[in-house]
Amino acid sequence: MKLKLGMIGGGQGAFIGAVHRIAARIDDDYELVCGAFSSDPEKSKASGVALGLSPDRAYSSYKELIEKEKQLPADQRVQVISIVTPNHVHFEPTKMALENGFHVILDKPMTFSLAEAKELEKVVKASDKLFCLTHTYTGYPMVKEARQLVKAGKIGAVRKIYVEYPQGWLSTFLEGNDNKQAAWRTDPGKSGIAGAMGDIGTHAFNLLEYVTGLQVTQLCADINIVVEGRKLDDDGAVLLKLNNGASAVLTATQIAAGEENNVKIRVYGETGGIEWEQWDANTLKVKSNEKPMEIWRTGAGYVSSFATHNTRTPGGHPEGYLEAFANLYHNFALSIKAGIEGTTAAPEALDFPGIEDGVRGMAFIENVIASGKSAIKWTKFNV
Repeated sequence: MKLKLGMIGGGQGAFIGAVHRIAARIDDDYELVCGAFSSDPEKSKASGVALGLSPDRAYSSYKELIEKEKQLPADQRVQVISIVTPNHVHFEPTKMALENGFHVILDKPMTFSLAEAKELEKVVKASDKLFCLTHTYTGYPMVKEARQLVKAGKIGAVRKIYVEYPQGWLSTFLEGNDNKQAAWRTDPGKSGIAGAMGDIGTHAFNLLEYVTGLQVTQLCADINIVVEGRKLDDDGAVLLKLNNGASAVLTATQIAAGEENNVKIRVYGETGGIEWEQWDANTLKVKSNEKPMEIWRTGAGYVSSFATHNTRTPGGHPEGYLEAFANLYHNFALSIKAGIEGTTAAPEALDFPGIEDGVRGMAFIENVIASGKSAIKWTKFNV
């Protein structure tokens, strides 16, 4: 059974829309049946035609999509709506979709502000529909393995975490050169109060809390605008305290010239440590003072069911960003189908980011920016 998928945003020229559509196709869980692909009605129509949709289901706006799809017979109407717009166009379409009976997959960060995130949390909880937030890096098999090893006590109680997300693509004033991606991501009216910390810092924060199973309780942030003329932060570092007493260091920068996209996490416990980075995503390093470092690999027989469930190919066949993204779509589909069939989804299928992750991500953004502007060394993490 394929779920009927609709998309809001992600039209011609958009990067992330194509990524979402590829992810949705990998496991054959979805069929794209409709969309409102742009705020420009003509561009939305053209995008729909290019994607092979019936012209009458390439809508002029997200409101038209939701209103008209709701009127269709149950066997024809869309079931899941994927929202891949810039941050300032997340809240309203998500709220409307949920309130009108559609499951939602939403790109991160969840909303424009923490206030919107809290309101959306109420909407999700009042709905009988499922919600998924695309924090991609939690979809990697060896990130899931890292979480299971920490949970099982493989490295003892967590003491120290380092998580970093370096990029170099905004090392120059790219938004001044008619670059669409740079323009909206550095625009406070579209991105919100944060630049790098909102765009990639939220990924690092989510990865930290996901792998360790812990929550941040305090932070101390240094936030910078390095490129002259830029309106939002492009670089920053944060000291963090977690709810078990552990400490962490998080860095996120988009002005590290020469860097591409190598998000990386190291977690150290009482008896050992683990290390994962996206450049070698099939590998998890497991460390100990008592023996040589172990190299754990995707597709091996010794990994957990969570890693195996999210792996498609035998060991030695690299799986990357698109497959990790697809794991979120696949697990979300399995959870929806279980509800339709009246069965219980396996724990592995329920393992995708949800509304609580979204709220904490927005809280991270607002707390980090507030701390960066404050003269106080440490501030409480407020949600």
